Amino acid sequence: MPCTVCCVPATSVVSQTFADLCLIRYDQHHHDHKDLRRWRSWTSAATSTSASAYPLFSNPNDSSSRHKFDQEVDSSSRHKFDQEVDSSSRHKFDQETARDKFTREISNSDDKDVSLDKALLYVAAEDEAFMAYNRETDARSLLNERMNVSSSSDTKECDSVEQMPLGGKTISEWLSELDAITKEVEAELVSRDIGCHLVEVLQAVNLVLFESRGFKRCPVLVDSKHSYLHSVLSSGCGSAILVSIIYIEVCQRLGLTIVGSRVGEDFLIWPQTAYPEELFNVTSGHSLFAVVNGRCVEDPRSMASDLTGTSLLGLEMATNRDIIGIALANLIRLHWKRASRSNPGLMLTSPLRQVNNTDDKPNQSDKSNSPLLRPQDLRLALMASERLLILQPHNWSLRRDHGMMLYYNREYGKAVQELSICMAFAPEEEAEILQPFVEKLHLMRVEASWETLGHTAPLKIT
Repeated sequence: MPCTVCCVPATSVVSQTFADLCLIRYDQHHHDHKDLRRWRSWTSAATSTSASAYPLFSNPNDSSSRHKFDQEVDSSSRHKFDQEVDSSSRHKFDQETARDKFTREISNSDDKDVSLDKALLYVAAEDEAFMAYNRETDARSLLNERMNVSSSSDTKECDSVEQMPLGGKTISEWLSELDAITKEVEAELVSRDIGCHLVEVLQAVNLVLFESRGFKRCPVLVDSKHSYLHSVLSSGCGSAILVSIIYIEVCQRLGLTIVGSRVGEDFLIWPQTAYPEELFNVTSGHSLFAVVNGRCVEDPRSMASDLTGTSLLGLEMATNRDIIGIALANLIRLHWKRASRSNPGLMLTSPLRQVNNTDDKPNQSDKSNSPLLRPQDLRLALMASERLLILQPHNWSLRRDHGMMLYYNREYGKAVQELSICMAFAPEEEAEILQPFVEKLHLMRVEASWETLGHTAPLKIT
């Protein structure tokens, strides 16, 4: 939203106008200190141009003209201020609501009641609201440089998180998209005039997903759209775990239970059956197990290539919460990689190595004091980590990584808190590595508080 230059009368009039403009509105509960500071900056811009605006009035001492002008300035500026605050508050509200919906979904007492599609769409909705807020903030910053340009927000009011805009549709519409795919499979089965034999149903699902719809797995994740469920439903290209989730959801709507397990770096799925050996029967050059899971099963370099009907029964089945956790872990890796592109090879644990090995020369890639190239991606990685910690609160390595990301984001107080909790769960040898770093963070937090108070003298940490 641009900062409009307001024309005001002479100095004697400006004092009255400034008082009117600085009115604090208690009917707007979402106004915070940042909003108040922004409000004051606008009024300062208005007063700075008062002298040049003086000749606009035929009689600067005319109280009625002055009062009318003050009303117009007050109404226009307050309207623009409310527009900006309302838009920002809406995005923040959407983030909080999506996180609350995600937490409620994964908190179901029975794991079978946890909906994979809803949970991951809530993840996408929260991240999209965060990115939309950043886009609007950037747009307003750009337009503020053009004094006579007006901006309008594309934010649409919605009654619930299910109605939030997400990739051109709402969450409800994306869920309906999965229903539509299921109906296509049912139509394929009806057209063949066949029964509901397991193999025939899976062949119909494969035909619709991988041939008619053209879904495919992306081996290397470099684009974030391949890691969000709604984007994969739209483009047909996504990570192996998300394509597998779509497969699971479609089959569930058909009344067919699909289970899965992590095998090496792959996540494999198959129908729950008492005769798993039939999944490995080769027809038309491929086994049904290979068709469902893609080419990774036939790759001799993959651990999945050695699986048989017998070894399949020995795998540990992933729960719905486990599957959501894998998708979130992929998001953390993706966004951290994108965030640290300015420091190639930078590891989350690199600062721990520097603190504990004082004799080692710091690696040029370990520039923990330099800003990351993409702070937005760092925040997205932190958000994914927060959700994963809700699923796995006692995972000490995850909490360590979360604390290190907070350190890179210069949130030293929160980093100390997370790493201190991590030390309570971590093995003794890991806690000993963390302890000197946490002590360093305590000092860095003190230094940061001094800078806030205006003390700029550097604090040297050895």
